[in-house]
Amino acid sequence: MIVVTRLNGPRFAVNPDLLQRVESTPDTILTLIDGTKYIVAESMEEVTGLVVDYRARVVAATMALAREPDAEQVAAVTELRPVARPLSSVPDGD
Repeated sequence: MIVVTRLNGPRFAVNPDLLQRVESTPDTILTLIDGTKYIVAESMEEVTGLVVDYRARVVAATMALAREPDAEQVAAVTELRPVARPLSSVPDGD
């Protein structure tokens, strides 16, 4: 969850996975996937920064779980697959 502030002061948390759009008109408007709109005090840049930080925390927590001894299921999700063959450029068509 990210915590944002309504224009009249109260803070509330929003699930960033439900954000469809963030607009700046000049107030910052969060539109959720169900059409709900919130006007918040934070700028668009601040909201996007909060979302990036949230996602980084989720990835970091997942990687930490994968390092635990009994993390067989998590490890499958976090392991990187090796590239089977080197990538090459697409040939020009004649």
